Amino acid sequence: MKKFLALLLALVMALSLFACGKKDDNKDPDDNKVVKADDIKDEMTSADGKYEIAFVTDVGALKDKSFNQGTYDGVKLYANANNLSYKYYQPANGDQATDDDRFDAMKAACENGAKIVICAGFMQENGLRMAAKAYPNVSFVFVDGYPVSEEAGVEGSPALKNVAGIAFQEQQCGYLAGYAAVKEGYTKLGFTGGGGGNNPACCRYGYGYVQGASAAAKELNKTVEMNYSWLYGGSFQASPELQTMANGWYENGTEVIFSCGGSMFASVAAAAGANDGKVIGVDVDQSFESDTVITSAMKGLADSVQWALTKFYANEFASIGGTVTSLGAKDNAVGLPTDTWSLKGWTVDEYKAMLKDMADGKLVVDDDYTKLASTDNLTLNEVK
Repeated sequence: MKKFLALLLALVMALSLFACGKKDDNKDPDDNKVVKADDIKDEMTSADGKYEIAFVTDVGALKDKSFNQGTYDGVKLYANANNLSYKYYQPANGDQATDDDRFDAMKAACENGAKIVICAGFMQENGLRMAAKAYPNVSFVFVDGYPVSEEAGVEGSPALKNVAGIAFQEQQCGYLAGYAAVKEGYTKLGFTGGGGGNNPACCRYGYGYVQGASAAAKELNKTVEMNYSWLYGGSFQASPELQTMANGWYENGTEVIFSCGGSMFASVAAAAGANDGKVIGVDVDQSFESDTVITSAMKGLADSVQWALTKFYANEFASIGGTVTSLGAKDNAVGLPTDTWSLKGWTVDEYKAMLKDMADGKLVVDDDYTKLASTDNLTLNEVK
């Protein structure tokens, strides 16, 4: 695994697939202009009616300015750069989608000619298992995922070789965001997460956020208070209930909320705007969506997809199928955006030094979110 990750890092660096703070882009071969993901159509029409790269969304909107959109950007960028057909599929029934709904979306992708299917979100597991077994000649990429066994719940069941898991060390960029907030002078923080507390990625984000805030508070000899909740985030959607909760937090003194759950951002940003509050974005740089954003805890969604697609089209998918690749600071795959840096209490150079310490293993952020608790410098108020 170490050798593989070293090769991964070399590949990422060689292809310039990721750099925190930069927009994902490639070059138009006709005029050599930079092509951004937003410049590429979400829907295309292929000449033969077949679409060889497919994307199956997680719950929430495709254009959520976060997880779904960031992942699909990778599909569009790679397809555009390589003149390949692509299509997205959304499971039926929205946030009430079942495993069968997800399987049906994957089945439609395969029947429409997909050679490789990118599936976003941990809830895809059971649908993926069904699809990977039904279409053994199709490759699947499980973003925010892990190896998928042939038989659910059966000890020793082998992993499906046509499914490649990609995970991120979200606790690292969550830590950076929490540290940045306290260094900026905020001592009353909030966290609202998606998935109802059952989404490992969101749990890692939140636990890292707590650790980073606590570390900065200790360094500055301050005490920090944090409201922490999974309420109204089960579907990763904006909602009046979530906005009401966030509004109440801001009215009662919360200064900045880490919004960790796709379209939930819209509700938190609206509440922040009404109360002169601040927001920390997630997955991608969300400062373009609201002037309330002070920073964003980002992971290389688009770039990890492009990396996996590069593996597939180089006939190297076997090296990642049946396994999970966990990407973090040492892979240049997590961080805060520097191109839109607005923080005054913590400099870009200081941030880069901390990120390097993470990459080098000098600063280790715990990923066991079951240990979530108050610390000597941080009082955690879990809102249930």
